[in-house]
Amino acid sequence: MALPDDFLPLNDIPDALQAALGKRLERLAEALSQADSLVDKRVERQQAERPSDAWRALSQTRREQLALVLATSKFAAETLTRYPGWLASLDAEGELDAPLDEATLSQVLADALDSTDDETQMHALLRRFRRARMLGIIWRDLNRSSGYTMWDTAASVSRLAEVCLEGALGWLESHFAQRWGGPASREDGSQQRLVVLGMGKLGAGELNLSSDIDLIFAFPEKGTTQGGKREYDHQEYFTRLGQKLIAALDTITADGFVFRVDMRLRPLGEGGPLVGSFNMLTSYYQDQGREWERYAMLKARPVAGDRDAGVELLARLRPFVYRRYLDFGAIESLREMKALINREVRRKDSTDNIKLGPGGIREVEFVVQVFQLIRGGRDTELQVTSLNTALQRLPALDLLPQAVVDELGPDYVFLRDLEHALQAQEDRQTQTLPEDSLDRERLALAMSHTEQSYDDWTALAAQLKEVRERIRHHFDAVIADPEEEAEAPINASNSGSDDEVPLDEWRAAWREELTEDECLRLLEGAGFTAPKEAARRLRTLGQSRAVQGMQRIGQERLDALMPLLLAAMTESDAPDTALERTLPLVEAVLRRTAYLALLRENPDALDHLVALCAASPWIAEQLARHPVLLDELLTPATLYSPADKARLTDDLRQALGRVPEEDEEAQLEALRIFKHAQVLHVAASDIAGARTLMNVSDYLTFIAEVVLEQVLAMAWRHLTRKHGLPQHRDGSRHPEPNFLIVGYGKLGGIELGYGSDLDLVFIHDAAPQGTTDGKRTIDNGVFFTRLGQRIIHLLTAITPAGALYDVDMRLRPSGNSGLLVTSLESFADYQRNHAWTWEHQALVRARVVAGSAELAERFNAVRHEVLGRERDPETLRQEVVKMRHKMREHLGSSAKEQEQGRFDFKHDAGGMIDIEFLSQYAVLSQGFQIPDLLAWSDNVRILETLESSGCMPVEDARQLREAYLGYRHIGHRNALTKSGTRVEVADYQAYRQVVTSLWQRWLEPDTT
Repeated sequence: MALPDDFLPLNDIPDALQAALGKRLERLAEALSQADSLVDKRVERQQAERPSDAWRALSQTRREQLALVLATSKFAAETLTRYPGWLASLDAEGELDAPLDEATLSQVLADALDSTDDETQMHALLRRFRRARMLGIIWRDLNRSSGYTMWDTAASVSRLAEVCLEGALGWLESHFAQRWGGPASREDGSQQRLVVLGMGKLGAGELNLSSDIDLIFAFPEKGTTQGGKREYDHQEYFTRLGQKLIAALDTITADGFVFRVDMRLRPLGEGGPLVGSFNMLTSYYQDQGREWERYAMLKARPVAGDRDAGVELLARLRPFVYRRYLDFGAIESLREMKALINREVRRKDSTDNIKLGPGGIREVEFVVQVFQLIRGGRDTELQVTSLNTALQRLPALDLLPQAVVDELGPDYVFLRDLEHALQAQEDRQTQTLPEDSLDRERLALAMSHTEQSYDDWTALAAQLKEVRERIRHHFDAVIADPEEEAEAPINASNSGSDDEVPLDEWRAAWREELTEDECLRLLEGAGFTAPKEAARRLRTLGQSRAVQGMQRIGQERLDALMPLLLAAMTESDAPDTALERTLPLVEAVLRRTAYLALLRENPDALDHLVALCAASPWIAEQLARHPVLLDELLTPATLYSPADKARLTDDLRQALGRVPEEDEEAQLEALRIFKHAQVLHVAASDIAGARTLMNVSDYLTFIAEVVLEQVLAMAWRHLTRKHGLPQHRDGSRHPEPNFLIVGYGKLGGIELGYGSDLDLVFIHDAAPQGTTDGKRTIDNGVFFTRLGQRIIHLLTAITPAGALYDVDMRLRPSGNSGLLVTSLESFADYQRNHAWTWEHQALVRARVVAGSAELAERFNAVRHEVLGRERDPETLRQEVVKMRHKMREHLGSSAKEQEQGRFDFKHDAGGMIDIEFLSQYAVLSQGFQIPDLLAWSDNVRILETLESSGCMPVEDARQLREAYLGYRHIGHRNALTKSGTRVEVADYQAYRQVVTSLWQRWLEPDTT
């Protein structure tokens, strides 16, 4: 027939494409003119009111949209020619503008499938349902209304796949129930169904227009079917059901197919069983799972069948997919996978493949998924199947700059839009750019309705080139092999020589491929002052049983790391020291080779490691003891910048928010890792000279405070869940703890050092005769004793991440013989009537560090009252001096050490403890006259108050503060260098003289 003049407005269609449409339009016009008798019954009423030619019933806008669809999609044109009534039906149902929601979509399919009990007919109905929906999806994708994006198209295809899977599975279960029966119930009484896991883009909910669907089939428990003509074990039943489901979707008939199904991602691939039980799958992934299978399981999601059971299965498999540590070994596997893809692309000359070629879709996916694999176990925000969601979360985690995401996101959408335009042409799974000029122009026309408009193929190709170059740049920045960058010669600058040491020579030295003389010359030329000892250390490690017994992948990672590590040591001022302190760390992680990969993949982290270990044996020991701290080397911005208390609180909240609250063991492990990491930050900044002495103590104290606050909250939740809330003294009950943790000593004085223990006292304010209100009621006294015990347990329990803190409770009322937890009333009575002078000295440094704000005010009032009492100055002086002499005898340096010119800067006369006792004596003797002295628990501000109040001359106070800060400084440094408290007398003689002079003037005037 001749094409009517008003059939379609083709003004926006290039002439070449108009001519190419030819017979296709004539056939379509003829089909549409007869559409009245073919339309769906749901639109009969609307159709009856239209002219006999169906296209004339379309609005001008619809006809323009139809022209674009016909020009760019052969599949759409063929579908409309074959089923011309669908256009009016889809228009009437609104599917040309918006997708049906899942419930409606499922009901439409269910209504269709309910009409037949024939498997062949079921196949046909499924295929027609899918074809009609795909026509609507392609229409919406090509004719985008405001706000419609590629992600909407991908979501619509994914939803369609899930509805088809569920509809077909339900029909098959019902159809074969009489013959096969149904699976036995689970041990918990729930019915068993097939679990269908969607993998790849289906699991992500981001399918492309003509995508295969990757599936894994599973079932919860073994057993046998019941109620059928014969009995099948579950393995056979679910295998048969799975085969039927695949055929229902994948078989090509006269009506086409529903979705091509790929089952190769299941355990053992095509050679493995089609369906696996939960136990079998769990065992397989735990014992045999390979890195590429972790990559595949990132996107696993239940899409049909028993979805709740599918969630249960994935929870079991989560430890396989997401490692608790930062798993940089994953990057090696992705790099190998990409290399294989690149080789295949080159072999097939497929550089025009926008998925697998350079700068293609897969490279964006690799960039995102490498962070999910490496960090997903720690940063649980990345445990999502959607690539788009994961990509948008990377900047907040400081994994990719926002500017990079702002480029990768739109560029990925561009490629996916192009992929959809390609696949819309013939409903074919392809990502290869066409060579035919008309097909290229169709592509450009289809892409003109995305965010950008393209006049022709040339403009589109230019944009594509820019996009791929940007993606390749970002891909290389993340995935590139660091050894390729390190192959440049390394200058052994600290040796004073201009000779350059290639990385290959360090590799040869590690592998013992050099002669002894060659190895010694290499080490000496690189700045090692004891090359024989360095060579011996390397040889001992390389020949050790632990290294020789490593698996292949571990050996490869160690061999890749050691040359880089040795090269990094040559940049140190003390390569011998760096080697001595770093090799124990290497030995410690030989069985956890992901840490070897972490250091190999991050050369900057390697540099930080060497520098910190060379500077501090304490840091080297901490890293060897807790290798998880190596993660902190990856972010120098935070490594050398400890957080203030507000940020610590927020960081800890986020860290614990990634762990289920009910999993107390995991919460506690996260708390320990957090504490060790934050202390490392302080130590690193201390070594770098980025923090003053006061800052170091402040930061270490802040860390302890936020940890104690969290430990109190955890212990309170644990006890109240079991026993309910205790009764307050006024009879009320509150969900917040009426409890205090009081810090004494260095914690109370805001003067914590590295490795300091915590002097604590626990106080409550509950009704003496009250009980809790839970199902397991206990007395208030028992409740708070258990609360104190729980806090101590959480602080001191040893796990793979070590303990949080050592705790000393001896400063509580009556010491070790007293109650672990006391009421505020009892505490006040003890301090007023029974405490020794040394206990009041300790109270000077007491400070509430966690617990009830209201109770803290009352504690402070008691402290002020006790410390502000007027005392007999002579009696006080004698008791303070007596206690100090006793401490010197027990803790000070020996007579022999003193003869050798050694001085214990902490405990000897003229040392740091003398200054603390002077301050405490001043508070106890002057507090009743100078209330400002009672406000502080730290020695520096007490000394400042003594100066400002006129109790101590300005110069004396200045010198005493200077001596105190000097002693504390050497205390921090000696802790980092593990040098103890003994120093040379001559180095601190000036401080000692100042302190001794003031001590004698204030406390022992008779000895001068």
